[in-house]
Amino acid sequence: MIEREHKELSVYQQCELLGLSRSSLYYEAVPPDEETLLLLRLVDEEYTRHPFYGTRRMTACLRQKGYCVNRKRLQRYYHLLGLEGMFPKPPTSCRNKEHAIYPYLLRDVAIEHVDQVWSTDITYIRLQEGFAYLVAIIDWFSRYVLGWKLSMSLEADFCIDTLNTVLLKGKCAIFNTDQGCQFTTPKFTNLLISKGIQVSMDGKGRSIDNIFVERLWRSLKYELIYLYDYRSVWEAEKAIDEYFCFYNNERPHQSLKYQTPASVYFKGRQ
Repeated sequence: MIEREHKELSVYQQCELLGLSRSSLYYEAVPPDEETLLLLRLVDEEYTRHPFYGTRRMTACLRQKGYCVNRKRLQRYYHLLGLEGMFPKPPTSCRNKEHAIYPYLLRDVAIEHVDQVWSTDITYIRLQEGFAYLVAIIDWFSRYVLGWKLSMSLEADFCIDTLNTVLLKGKCAIFNTDQGCQFTTPKFTNLLISKGIQVSMDGKGRSIDNIFVERLWRSLKYELIYLYDYRSVWEAEKAIDEYFCFYNNERPHQSLKYQTPASVYFKGRQ
């Protein structure tokens, strides 16, 4: 915390010690306007329906709906929401080139038991006057949501905290992520490696490599997020907590022969 009237250190010296520019101390974030929030919601909803849409096709789609947008603006929104189409295109994701990228280990691998493969991803959660980001970790065999957390920023800390919490309860053989900087940071990957877990990462621009989390996001948004307008992060967090309890313990899955994720997961751990 910077004190404007510190007895020994000036504001400039405090900024130097913290590695901040002095101008950033006086910066006040401007909340997104109504038009931006509306377009972010539309992009999120359309992408959830058609995750193969890149920015060119999304631009055409929104123009057909009567919104005057250009591709450059949608590239910014894709970057903000952490979205990618399922095919090669100009890089708009938040990958950090200084971080190591691990190969995708799950092509043609049969998923045969719980705790064989876990994976994680981040999605955008809309609010009435802004947005938040949700991370979740899921077991591939049972579809059980092992842990999740909501954040107002895309800093890696909330992803690392979620992973730490889940690893207190057990571990998997392979952990799969995309190439976002939240997951490629050594603070995240070293946690996995220290537990003897193999790190797997999706191919660039291939959200289909993490298909089980993509299906989780689709269910969450169609069955909860798109039905309500949450005024605050607290409201959204409470609703998501109730939904994941329902999803894990009550919602039958066709792919699980209409069993619940919790029943399959905990049976498999016995």
